Amino acid sequence: MKNNYNTGSRTQAGSRISTMSMVQVAIFGAIICIMAFTPFLGYIPLGFTRATIIHVPVIVASLLMGPKKGGALGFLFGLTSFINNTMNPTPTSFVFTPFYSVGDVSGGIGSIIICFIPRILVGVVPFYVYRLAMKVRKKPGVSPTGLILAGVAGALTNTLLVMNLIFVFFREAYAAANDVAVTAVYTFILSVIGINGVPEAIIAGILTLCIGKALLKKSVRERLGFRNDFGY
Repeated sequence: MKNNYNTGSRTQAGSRISTMSMVQVAIFGAIICIMAFTPFLGYIPLGFTRATIIHVPVIVASLLMGPKKGGALGFLFGLTSFINNTMNPTPTSFVFTPFYSVGDVSGGIGSIIICFIPRILVGVVPFYVYRLAMKVRKKPGVSPTGLILAGVAGALTNTLLVMNLIFVFFREAYAAANDVAVTAVYTFILSVIGINGVPEAIIAGILTLCIGKALLKKSVRERLGFRNDFGY
């Protein structure tokens, strides 16, 4: 009887943890969707492209729930980009969706790779950056420097991978869509990284610091039901 009781208790505890985990992922997923589909909130149109801050909840989720769930929420981030670029396209939306074309230029498998792989990694890279920062720090408590580095790393993962994959898959079409010479397209890409990517990374670092300092405290994480066994 005692063994049956203990087994039942463990099963119930595991079920509660699983339910809590699903609720946590659902809350972050809802935040991502609200940001994505609220005009000028998550995706900010800049004419030739869109700036975004949707990577911030993905980064924070990665730090709180680990790289697997962070990666899953990164996939959701990519899905919102896919939907937005299909339903509400800009001149360069073909790099994010195969269902949009400009003249004789259309997206393809490269669009799927660009749209999803960098965004999935946004939910993975910050976790390991922060964990490394905590190992270097060698003392308990939230690391402000680690939070800033995690935020910046997550944002740059998105920007650098997206823009460089555009060069790999769509350099000629991207040059034509932006009315620049093919020989100058990487210079143009670097300008986009500077104009969009650097401010996005700075904002992500600041927001991750502000949000992370509150949510990553041990007492707060335990109260909210987040795991606290990631080594930091």
